[in-house]
Amino acid sequence: MTGELRRGSLVIAVLCGLQEERSGGALKVRLADSGVSITEGALYPMLRRLEVQGLLQSQWRMHDSRKKRFYLLTPDGQRARDFLLSNWRTFDTAFEGLRS
Repeated sequence: MTGELRRGSLVIAVLCGLQEERSGGALKVRLADSGVSITEGALYPMLRRLEVQGLLQSQWRMHDSRKKRFYLLTPDGQRARDFLLSNWRTFDTAFEGLRS
């Protein structure tokens, strides 16, 4: 159960972290700065999966004399992020009600 919850929350975190275009490494740092840890072994397959689903787009570019892949949400990705966040908030409210 914990693994499933973590995977779902990581998807939301990644979608939220890509409101601006970022490389995978910059996204990993952004997530870590927000208290979300993710390994590269989990992040990059997730980015590829989200791109295949049409939620992200990516582009290779030169950055600091190195070729890097940059990711950005598509309009479908923005809608998915908003939908998932709304559901998260609904569940959070329901859980808080159950605790009282």
